[in-house]
Amino acid sequence: MEKLRSGFFSPVFLKRLRKFRSLKRGYYSFILIVCLYIGSFFAEFFVNGNALYIVFEGKRYFTLYNDASLKKVIFSRETELRQKATEILKLKVKAEGQEREKLESEHAAVKKEHDKARELKKAFGKHRNLQKYFDQEKAGNRAVLVFYHYGPNENLLDELGDRNPPTSPDRKNWFGTDDRGRDVFARMVYGFRISMSFALILTAFTYTIGITVGSILGYFGGKIDFFGVRLIEIWSAVPFLYTVMIVSSIIEPNFILLIGILTFLGWMGMSYYIRAEFLREKSKDYVLAAIAVGVSDPVIMLRHIFPNALTPVISFLPFSIVGGISSLVTLDFLGFGLPVPTPSWGELLSQASANIHSWWLMAAPVASLFLTLLLITFIGEAIREAFDPKVFSRLR
Repeated sequence: MEKLRSGFFSPVFLKRLRKFRSLKRGYYSFILIVCLYIGSFFAEFFVNGNALYIVFEGKRYFTLYNDASLKKVIFSRETELRQKATEILKLKVKAEGQEREKLESEHAAVKKEHDKARELKKAFGKHRNLQKYFDQEKAGNRAVLVFYHYGPNENLLDELGDRNPPTSPDRKNWFGTDDRGRDVFARMVYGFRISMSFALILTAFTYTIGITVGSILGYFGGKIDFFGVRLIEIWSAVPFLYTVMIVSSIIEPNFILLIGILTFLGWMGMSYYIRAEFLREKSKDYVLAAIAVGVSDPVIMLRHIFPNALTPVISFLPFSIVGGISSLVTLDFLGFGLPVPTPSWGELLSQASANIHSWWLMAAPVASLFLTLLLITFIGEAIREAFDPKVFSRLR
């Protein structure tokens, strides 16, 4: 029971949590951003160019993520009918009389079926067209589309008619299309999931390294601290943008590579804060008492000092997430970010700079970025106020 009352379950932490919940702006922003992020992992069920499922000849195919099984059925049927028609033509050349007439009739029937199979194969390229084909056919087949039936990487050039991309917002494409004819709203939705995931993973890695290094330097002190801080200062001087440009010129950047680069160049800040907290806490009586009774150094660092050094970790967490999102948007805008055609807010901003008259390319990512960062900033302000050591501490 005593273990449960330490760390995240301590009375001080619970008081701070209640204080955070009382700050409505930050608390509701936290609820909203969490719901949006969790919901983004189900984006395929709401924003997708693929049908939720397709009923074809009485059999149901779930095609939301993969339509290979239905594609095999439709394409193989078209191929078989074409081969059958070719074989009948070969037989008709050698046949005479009634047999020839019979083969001609059979060939006409097979050709009719082949034409239908070819039209079905052509419509299968996009499930929206397949739905229209089934509606016109009226044979009991149907395609059930999701709410917003456009994918983030789907090319819509054949549906824009005489209009050249980028096209302005309308009833079909809520945020218009980009310069490659892709739906902007769909790319914004999937871009939010990528940006938030990137920032959270980056923050987790940078915090893990920064907390580990900072706690070791602050707890052991002496030469370890002296030389460790000098190495951190040298490492901090490595230019971030130049490093990314050099690596990007050698290896095509991807999600994992960018996480790795930004992690190794961004963990130093948190190490300073944790080092300062450990330097302050290790001289307290409870640490000296733990040392006196023979508690090991790792246990003292993890169970005794670290729970009391959480204030900077939690306070700076939202702002670290903001920094992660901004870093990815910046790299994508400069062309050193995620590979094409990954949905990205920064890539849309880059398109907007090249198409200055297409205002929606600028408005959509800027508004989304502003609202996301605003919500996270509200959360950060609430956390900072709730975890203010002047309000709640171990002595109050």
